[in-house]
Amino acid sequence: MTTYTEPAREISVIDDCDVLVAGAGPAGVAAAIASARAGAKTRLIEVHGCLGGIWTAGLLSWIIDAANKPGIMSEITNELERRGARATRGGSNYAYDVETMKLLLEELCLDAGVKVQLHTRVVATGKVGAKRLAAAITESKSGRQAWGAKVFVDATGDGDLAARAGCEFDVGREGTGETQPMSLIALVVGLQADEIEPFIGGGVSEPKKRLLAEMKRAGVSPSYEGPTLFRVRDDLFALMANHEYGISAVDAAEVTEATIRARREVHRLVDALRSLGDPWSEMRIVCTAEQIGVREGRRIHGLYRVTKDDLIRGARHEDAICRTGFGMDVHSTDPTKSRAVYAEERAPVKAYDIPLRALVARDVDNLLMAGRCISGDFLAHSSYRVTGNAVAMGQAAGTVAAVSAATEAAPRDVPWHEVSQALDRLNADYPAQ
Repeated sequence: MTTYTEPAREISVIDDCDVLVAGAGPAGVAAAIASARAGAKTRLIEVHGCLGGIWTAGLLSWIIDAANKPGIMSEITNELERRGARATRGGSNYAYDVETMKLLLEELCLDAGVKVQLHTRVVATGKVGAKRLAAAITESKSGRQAWGAKVFVDATGDGDLAARAGCEFDVGREGTGETQPMSLIALVVGLQADEIEPFIGGGVSEPKKRLLAEMKRAGVSPSYEGPTLFRVRDDLFALMANHEYGISAVDAAEVTEATIRARREVHRLVDALRSLGDPWSEMRIVCTAEQIGVREGRRIHGLYRVTKDDLIRGARHEDAICRTGFGMDVHSTDPTKSRAVYAEERAPVKAYDIPLRALVARDVDNLLMAGRCISGDFLAHSSYRVTGNAVAMGQAAGTVAAVSAATEAAPRDVPWHEVSQALDRLNADYPAQ
């Protein structure tokens, strides 16, 4: 049998809301909180068993480009600091405790009035006409269900909702379709910070080089040439040391194989380091991520496309929803080539704006995107994909969605001054760090 025809059936509509957000990673959580705080009845749907996506299910443990982001990102930073769950190394990026982050995001969403549904994946859409979404259709232990809304936000990372709604999209490097590799993060214990200080990294290259040399001394060569230890607490660290190349983020079989290979490699690397003796002799893996870290999937076509030229010239936009300071960060797309081969792609970047138009779907009238699936080219994406920016995008998308639902104007038709005023109110209590 090569095909199977599924019988037609009626699907129960579980909820009708103002705004539905698909995906509860950094962008989705921010979108849901912003929408609910703006007065919209908001539903947040997530495939994993916790909120946070790559921050939590993915164990990322490191937030980049958060310092100049007021509002929800600043609020999260302040609260992590208050709870003793934030660790810095002198720069603006910082490490955080994953379990504290899970609890904090749940509290922020519930306090805002967001209705959360975990363990649920968007698999299809219902439409009214060619360009308007009526429902997101999901699968879970509860079976197939439909969720109605006036406005939708795709924060799935891979643009799942938008693709299923018929939006056009791009994937990977222009011309070849090559995508950046995936990485599986692990949390490790048994290390003392003062004993491994030269190997603790972040955005600095020297500790990565030392850690790579140490792994090679132990007889192993990691698939990622810049293995990194992030310090979360004195005896708790996150390890990013592998690359899975040529994997499609939207092919479950490929992602499965990549995850299994990556987990095997991470254990092999840790075992090798431990064999060297002190300071690695007590190093143990506490857990590996349930979600492999995906750097890129689909980039959904929007009303504006963020490009490499925007980064180089430091583009400014009247409808700017955040300013991005992170440079082009292309991890080698070819395992036979060093990252240095692509050095010419990492041109100097001036701080640039992400416009609201890049978050508004071109092909569906009541759909916005937030996070790494917004509209942009391959090189621009390598900059704006980091999670400090994702939160700012989510905050803007959720705000626009709430205004759109209340006024019945399509997101593209919501006046910018209304969006700007709403964002100013949201940002007032938590200015940029």
